[in-house]
Amino acid sequence: MKLSRSISKASILLCALALVGSARADEIKVLTTGILKGAFTTIAAQFEKDTGHKVTMSWGPSSGNSPEASPERVRSGEHVDVLIMVSTGMDDLVRTGHFVPLERKDVVVSEIGVAVKEGRPLPDISTVSAVRQSLLDAKSIGYSEGASGTYVSTVMLKKLGIADEVAGKSHVILGRKFVGEVVASGEVELGIQQLSELRLEPGITVVGPLPEELQKVSVVSAAVSWKAKSVEAAKRFVAFLFNASCS
Repeated sequence: MKLSRSISKASILLCALALVGSARADEIKVLTTGILKGAFTTIAAQFEKDTGHKVTMSWGPSSGNSPEASPERVRSGEHVDVLIMVSTGMDDLVRTGHFVPLERKDVVVSEIGVAVKEGRPLPDISTVSAVRQSLLDAKSIGYSEGASGTYVSTVMLKKLGIADEVAGKSHVILGRKFVGEVVASGEVELGIQQLSELRLEPGITVVGPLPEELQKVSVVSAAVSWKAKSVEAAKRFVAFLFNASCS
């Protein structure tokens, strides 16, 4: 009889512990930039293993007006526990009141690079004048609607003095489609995007980064939303991401 009561008490205790454990296993919804898309799966899997929390990820460009662009999604009210995007884009959302960060950390920096389809001759991008000539010689140019493409179209091409000359052969790649995809398919001859994103795409050759005089380094921030369903779990993920990027 005493043994039965002891077993019953033990069973109740185990059930209670199981409920406590499950209550602590939260789901964290993350909206991230394509800059981190390649590394994200590995980072999230390790975080889930270490903490028991579940991470669901979606991604979009850090700027732009397509429905898949992160700013549009945040402004439309899509729920996000953790937002990861280029810092300047996050600043805009904070300034307009569409996103309120409870905690924010800079987690990675990324440079812009150039790519061509695998097997094609590599353009010279070693100097400013070489980049200018390579862009003039290219039959078509592709860049994203995100941070890198915005910089190319509004700053770099004007700085090179060829914005009007290449306008007719320039293609803005919208939403979640990588520039590398249209380079690999042959839709555009020369692609410009963040190096981390270009390196995700098979069938292309990454020529290298833009020269320093034309380079635009993007700082990526990760922030916990004030609307996060589990603030502590979201903060833990941002800290994990920050430590992973520093290691």
